[in-house]
Amino acid sequence: MYEEYWQLATKPFEPTTSEPFRYATAGQQAALHKLRYAVESRRGAALLAGPSGAGKTYLIEILSEQVGDTAGKFVRVVFPLMSSRDFLVYLAEQLGAPPADPPQYTVEESLRRLEFTFQENNRRGQHVVIVVDEAHLLEDSGLLETLRLLLNLQTDGQSAFTLLLLGQTSLLAAMQRNAALDERLDMKMLLQPFQVEETAAYIQHRLQAAGATREIFAADALQTAHQLSGGIPRQLNRLCDLALVVGFAARQHTIDAAQLQSVSEELVTISAAA
Repeated sequence: MYEEYWQLATKPFEPTTSEPFRYATAGQQAALHKLRYAVESRRGAALLAGPSGAGKTYLIEILSEQVGDTAGKFVRVVFPLMSSRDFLVYLAEQLGAPPADPPQYTVEESLRRLEFTFQENNRRGQHVVIVVDEAHLLEDSGLLETLRLLLNLQTDGQSAFTLLLLGQTSLLAAMQRNAALDERLDMKMLLQPFQVEETAAYIQHRLQAAGATREIFAADALQTAHQLSGGIPRQLNRLCDLALVVGFAARQHTIDAAQLQSVSEELVTISAAA
């Protein structure tokens, strides 16, 4: 829509993990290295917490690309509000476990299917990674204890799979209340929002990756973008994308702080009205 006006090859603030658009802070890089170590070393469990929109899923998508061939299979649980029985059935189905035998879909039957599947993956030299999104909700659904017990499964003396828990910062407090599972975590990581300099670098990097050859966001807009978004990548993407739309419609030459503030106020007003 606005690409030609701003002389861009593509939209710069889409939620993509495409290589040219990747930007990672030192903290994100460190978290990614730890996640990769957990998977490649076949550790039992790791936790990645951070504010909503800080980039947790983004890092997991990159991790999946980097270790997919050696990890064997990634299973993503994006809706953790289910019973223990349904959770185990879901895992077995997603892992391609053999068809269920009567009585079907009991906890015991699902565990047998999972054990068989883990052993088959291990025999082929592959490792399973189970990623649970929105893991801060697990305490309410009672699945934390189920996951702890599932971590008891082993193949050849090693963890049968690697569990990666992704959630908002409240997940850390939930772990403290569940010490038995907390002590099973091999590592815990906390993603922080971008600093001011990182926000500016992120915006500039995204614009350049999209083909920008001139200044589009003025210097004062870069600092204002950080203040308005709190340094949260998802908020930055939404704010900057809409600013480009509005700037195109108004035939602006650049996006300055005042224009960015106006766009942010419009977003807030619409959200409040909803």
